[in-house]
Amino acid sequence: QVQLEESGGGSVQAGGSLRLSCDTSRNTHSNICMGWFRQAPGKEREGVSYISWTGYPIEYTESVKGRFTISRDNGKKTLWLQMNSLKHEDTAMYYCAADTTWATLVAGRAGYWGQGTQVTVSS
Repeated sequence: QVQLEESGGGSVQAGGSLRLSCDTSRNTHSNICMGWFRQAPGKEREGVSYISWTGYPIEYTESVKGRFTISRDNGKKTLWLQMNSLKHEDTAMYYCAADTTWATLVAGRAGYWGQGTQVTVSS
């Protein structure tokens, strides 16, 4: 059983930065694919970024390319999302997700999800 816990969300003005963290349970195997998803009110959940257990490949949704950076430390069992140049449209609940299969993760059908952390960007 993999448990995920996000932190680092908050309120920030447009142009600001936040760093989200996702801590995984001690029994989490390092060879697991992980990613960040977000869901804004009234909108469907969308994938933001994904990273394999080796650190490659990495993928980003088009709207965050050049602004967000995903990274992980398998020893610390932690996933991060560095978010720079935040925009109002980045406002959403952000979720950490994990799965043993890349395709399943990217399809949004990951087997493990965190509870989410709220990011609010004021314009």
